[in-house]
Amino acid sequence: MASSEDVNVRICGQEIIKYDLEIKALTQDIINCPGPHSALAELNSRVKEKFNKLRLRIQDLEQMAQEQDTESTRLPILMEMESQRRQMLSNQTAWRKANLACKLAIDNMEKDELLHGGESPSTRQRKVTKESLVESSSNITESLMSISRMMSEQVKQSEDTIGTLATSSKTVQEANEEFKTMTGTIHLGRKLILKYNRRELTDKLLIFLALALFFATVLYILKKRLIPFV
Repeated sequence: MASSEDVNVRICGQEIIKYDLEIKALTQDIINCPGPHSALAELNSRVKEKFNKLRLRIQDLEQMAQEQDTESTRLPILMEMESQRRQMLSNQTAWRKANLACKLAIDNMEKDELLHGGESPSTRQRKVTKESLVESSSNITESLMSISRMMSEQVKQSEDTIGTLATSSKTVQEANEEFKTMTGTIHLGRKLILKYNRRELTDKLLIFLALALFFATVLYILKKRLIPFV
């Protein structure tokens, strides 16, 4: 059975992957965002939230690596942490590029609308293109979110495993304490039995000496009465 530390590391890694997939899906939504700027701002707010959670979990993974007892268990976790940190930086770069491209597209569309007093043919064409891109990429986004949900379920299962491990550990500790108590009781009982055995031997010896003294006294009295002049 895996230790609780191993399960915690695995849960942390799964949550990092989940946040990574969610950021990728949101970045794709930004690329396909037709506007307005308020919709883009909402997407950016969600991306920032995911990045904050991802950054915290990567820090947690680094802390877990430092808490390992051996170098052989510490190094793989540190390598995974560095890999996830590089992936986060790559996601940040992709997010900034998608954000700038979307802002530029929205600005150009708004300028065209102002210049032509409404939607120009090029604006309508861009909207149609945006809508087709949104439709074609919706399957990708849905797939990423589906994977993210699966990762969430795995994290929940791992958390349940930790709870089971904690309960088992507590049961083992209680059994160990009970065993120590029973061992102490057995040792005490053994000492008492040895003490009683020694006392029994002493009592038998005292009884034997008392009987010997009694019979000697009786013989002495009989001797004096039956043979008074001897």
